[in-house]
Amino acid sequence: MLTIEKNEIFDLAFRFVTETNENIFLTGKAGTGKTTFLKYLEQNCTKTIVIAAPTGVAAINAGGVTLHSLFGLPFHPFLPTSRGEQDLLANVRITKPKQDLLRKMDLLVIDEVSMVRADVLDAIDTILKSVRKNHNEPFGGAQLLCIGDLHQLPPVAQHHEWAILREHYASPFFFDAKAIQNQMPLLIELDTIYRQKENYFVKLLNKVRNNAMTEDDFEDLHSRHFPSFVPPATDDDSEKYITLTTHNKQADEKNNAELSKLIGATYTYHAEIEGIFQENSYPAEEHLELKVGAQVMFLKNDNVYKRYFNGKIGLVKSLDTDFVSILVDGVEIELEMESWENTRY
Repeated sequence: MLTIEKNEIFDLAFRFVTETNENIFLTGKAGTGKTTFLKYLEQNCTKTIVIAAPTGVAAINAGGVTLHSLFGLPFHPFLPTSRGEQDLLANVRITKPKQDLLRKMDLLVIDEVSMVRADVLDAIDTILKSVRKNHNEPFGGAQLLCIGDLHQLPPVAQHHEWAILREHYASPFFFDAKAIQNQMPLLIELDTIYRQKENYFVKLLNKVRNNAMTEDDFEDLHSRHFPSFVPPATDDDSEKYITLTTHNKQADEKNNAELSKLIGATYTYHAEIEGIFQENSYPAEEHLELKVGAQVMFLKNDNVYKRYFNGKIGLVKSLDTDFVSILVDGVEIELEMESWENTRY
């Protein structure tokens, strides 16, 4: 069972979701517990929940499905007009079991909602009203919980798509959807940062996030810029550094180069894949190569023992064919197998 650090706002959000039918937008900076809240809700809510996200990887991490697969959405823009609604309902194909699911659904959770385009949300609203035979309430009467941070990834609207959509929407963001504008959701913001404990660094990150940097703040950042700096090689986890890149390919090249510098045997760990799981939705490497002394970053929270969290850096201490031990904050821990589910309702 999930054990968490709860606070007053966390409890308030949980009560609003579980004890009312209010549509809610749950937001918060990175590290404030949005993913933890979703996992807790999934385990403790008595409502019939369906979880979805805009991309395959986001859906896997949320424990749900993609919005397009759940609702059979087209990949071209949806126009919020009578003709657009007719065309959508004439072409969308929702099976009888899927219809039953959408009718029984009490709560629709959309994770990473910052990436959801306004017309996509209106298309979902149109489909739910039709399937649930309730045209008087947004989303056919289903409760909506949107989770995300609008300072993170925005929705994708290519030039030719936005040229069509701009006649109907003030922006591509989900909050400008007609369904949202007609009934604005309750805004709840988680504000306790659990992932980063240095108060000054947290404040500096928030200033960058909000585009509120002062000259002094820039000087503070510049004071830590050393162009010729090379991280020292150590056999402990006392001081670790991460290189930020713009593309996965660059990160892979950097990781492979650093791994090749280490002396010792390479151990390769292969993922066990069952059922239907698209390769472009894998949340981790299918074939993970490690050596003793390699720096690693965790991709999941340790929700049981709280030994690490998503984004935490550690050092590989020892390896075997079925054994991985990582040094984290001076403590050596043996890792268990982790699993990700590709949910199909």
